[in-house]
Amino acid sequence: MTELRVCRLCDSPIVDPDDAVAVAHELGMSGPGWTVWAHREHAALVEPNADAIRILARVLIARALSGH
Repeated sequence: MTELRVCRLCDSPIVDPDDAVAVAHELGMSGPGWTVWAHREHAALVEPNADAIRILARVLIARALSGH
């Protein structure tokens, strides 16, 4: 069975496997997570996960302020 891949940017199925580009990997709460896909022409347009960036920024600020 072939995995159904959906473009993160346009939310439409990626029919041609050669047109699918892995753009990220999202972690799961109770499992290994999943790969985020996009059409080749949309790959450069996919934005990073804003929540992950915000959390990383808070961690980096806390480390900088604590001197570690």
